[in-house]
Amino acid sequence: MTRVACVGECMVELSEHPDGTLTRSFGGDTLNTSLYLARLGVPVDYVTALGDDPFSSEMLERWAAEGIGIGLIPRVPGALPGLYLIRTDARGERRFYYWRESAPVRALFRRPEIDALTDALCRAALIYLSGITLSLFDEASRNLLFDTLARARAAGAQVAFDTNFRPRGWPDFAVARAVYERAFRTADVVLASVEDHMLLFGSPDPDAVLKRLQMAAVPEAVVKLLSPACHVVWAGQNDVVVAEPVQDVLDTTAAGDSFAAGYLAARRAGSAPAAAGAIGHQLAGAVVRHRGAIIPKAAMPTLALGPAA
Repeated sequence: MTRVACVGECMVELSEHPDGTLTRSFGGDTLNTSLYLARLGVPVDYVTALGDDPFSSEMLERWAAEGIGIGLIPRVPGALPGLYLIRTDARGERRFYYWRESAPVRALFRRPEIDALTDALCRAALIYLSGITLSLFDEASRNLLFDTLARARAAGAQVAFDTNFRPRGWPDFAVARAVYERAFRTADVVLASVEDHMLLFGSPDPDAVLKRLQMAAVPEAVVKLLSPACHVVWAGQNDVVVAEPVQDVLDTTAAGDSFAAGYLAARRAGSAPAAAGAIGHQLAGAVVRHRGAIIPKAAMPTLALGPAA
């Protein structure tokens, strides 16, 4: 029980440049987090489903080259991964356009391999998932996922939930709110944001986010603010961790995903929560200086993980 398991979807990513040309890569919120975790030395497996096409094979090759475990990924004959396109404005803010309705991951919890897969999840040290992960599945699949999380926690695992809310993934907001509340009650660590809370629950007030997580008895929470700062709440403490300003923002894609990786890697290395929040800010600050979700390895910052961080 030393590995982290990240559950979710990776898609073909097309990034549009100012001249209209496109760059192809791969991305998805939990995949981005798993890749940055691997680069920070955390043993990590990615849990999804892919097709038997060349793009899926290329994904697996790239992930394995990054040190991500790919043994928990079934291949579905005839299926294709989802696709999304990123458009970025002059301020570095991005919009996403998706083609993903028939992606094989949506049937992950109906696969013949599901018993072996859930057993493997129950042997993880930490299971990481997001609001986007939960939006992929129908009610029966989500119930099986939540049952698996409960089994894993009973076996000693922790669960980390990133709120990462995309309205298009949830045609029924009442269902989304109920699922998120259930996720809050299930998680040991919640990585939330005021922006997500505003979109889903209608309040931009950080205190409203903190109160909601307190009512759900979340043991450890990070609430990212609209300004470059976050609340880190645990064991009765509430620290505000301010990020160093980034003047040359190029693309905010994967800022939250990389923050999650920096935070979780630091916590697993023994950093205190507030110090882990600072590590998350540092990694996200490096990521937003580059286009696309995944920055070059040479651009990875040197981060002081561990108790002395």
